[in-house]
Amino acid sequence: MLRIHFTGDDLARVRMAVRPDALWETILSFHRLRERRRAQVFGEWRSETRSRLNGETSLLAALVPTRGYFPDFLTPPEGRGGLEPGLEAIRATAPDRLQCELNRVSAARAADSDRTAERAAERPAERSGRLAALAQGAPEQLAKLISVLRSYHSAAIVPYWSQIQARVEADRAVRGRALLDGGAAELLGSLPPVLRWRAPVLESDYPVDREVHLNGRGLLLQPSFFCRGTPVVYRDPKLPPVLVYPVAHTPDPAFGETSGSTLTPSLGKLVGHTRSAVLQAIRYGCTTSELARRAGVSLASASQHAAVLREAGLVLTLRHGNAVLHTLTPLGAALLRGGAPAEVAG
Repeated sequence: MLRIHFTGDDLARVRMAVRPDALWETILSFHRLRERRRAQVFGEWRSETRSRLNGETSLLAALVPTRGYFPDFLTPPEGRGGLEPGLEAIRATAPDRLQCELNRVSAARAADSDRTAERAAERPAERSGRLAALAQGAPEQLAKLISVLRSYHSAAIVPYWSQIQARVEADRAVRGRALLDGGAAELLGSLPPVLRWRAPVLESDYPVDREVHLNGRGLLLQPSFFCRGTPVVYRDPKLPPVLVYPVAHTPDPAFGETSGSTLTPSLGKLVGHTRSAVLQAIRYGCTTSELARRAGVSLASASQHAAVLREAGLVLTLRHGNAVLHTLTPLGAALLRGGAPAEVAG
């Protein structure tokens, strides 16, 4: 069980991440890559990514077990600013921290008696050698890790950055609405069902028992496309508190359909002033009833227009309480900007 304890000061310092975190998505996607479950959600992504991977991933496999602890230094706070700032933070990791966290990885693997088959498959002596070399903090070993992370990110994350952004932005819109409606407590109560707000504690099922006391530092909420099942927090209590939690997925996230700036054939349905007004009305997120009011159309018409925009890959729709909330995808936002490019991964 994970239990995060809030004070009044912590509630005043709850905040939302403004974008996907490049390194959290990279590391968590490596978990998804090795899963055999969730084929409906990640099956297409998994197949496409494996076909692009031509680099060395055994170092990542040594650092990131299929479950359980992985080093905090792989997901530094600087990753929120993009891949390169995050990689530079990894490069600057202090040797004593490298040693401590890599020893923890080795100890966690050794203590997990259920992983006998995995250890045999991954050749433990070779894996231990990689970790030992990295733990020394030698510049060439860190450079190798940086190269592996950059290569994997290019194959697994960059081609899907628009979809990742869209899901995170849609989640932010839902959380922002909750915050406006009822403050931090409403925001915490609106988080996915895996998280339970029982003031003043936020709880979740977790692989191990963890008690996190914020002690006035607040909490950063980081929605993640590739986080599935349980949320994730740092192991080191001295690091800035962050809660990485899963965004909502449809059974098929439609990988690849809107990753570029090319408009799909469905956009032919958008011709006309009404749908242009509807798209403008959705710019900052709205419910169907708010959309009807802003666009000056009936509720049924607003719902129909939103469905067409969603089919065209311009809008995402998520449930918020008893209503649904419509937000723009990066493609929809680009259309309103006249085709100007959106932010790219890293």
